[in-house]
Amino acid sequence: MKLSKDEGPGRVLHAWWREVAQERDKGSARAARAILRRANDITAVTLTQPYQQLFRRLRDAGWDDRFAVSNDALAAVVGLLVHIETEAAQTSLAEAMSQCPAGSTKPYVSEARFRRLLEAPDIDALFVGLRRALPLMSAGAPVLVLAEDLLSWARPERRDEVKKRWAYRYAWPQATAH
Repeated sequence: MKLSKDEGPGRVLHAWWREVAQERDKGSARAARAILRRANDITAVTLTQPYQQLFRRLRDAGWDDRFAVSNDALAAVVGLLVHIETEAAQTSLAEAMSQCPAGSTKPYVSEARFRRLLEAPDIDALFVGLRRALPLMSAGAPVLVLAEDLLSWARPERRDEVKKRWAYRYAWPQATAH
């Protein structure tokens, strides 16, 4: 599913993220953020009021909720977006993960951690790994790209496509010459 900031579910999801990420001093946004940050797995996200409210807004905007795998991926997206403080300019989540903080030569997400993400067998395992990795990325992550990647990862027939795209876009460390 291609998500756009300008229409449909992509517009609703991005606007919700902006509200929760950038208006965190506002009572309802702060409460939603706190509730979702405590959700340690996809089921816990699904059972929260903030997720269910957003889910209904997304469905009204055209989200196709007939497929449980897509709904689980959406819950994973929502549970992860609350860990993104700023929207990165990169067009790839893997590229954003491999960026180095200013004054450092170590990427936000180490090669070892990135490899573990690529080895995630399903959306649940990927959620747990990204839930730990995203807070390390102080430069942020591309919001709708993350959403699209997770929605694709949740579908077994598309998972390898995402893994390969990530592998090509991650800035792997240079091999040292002997």
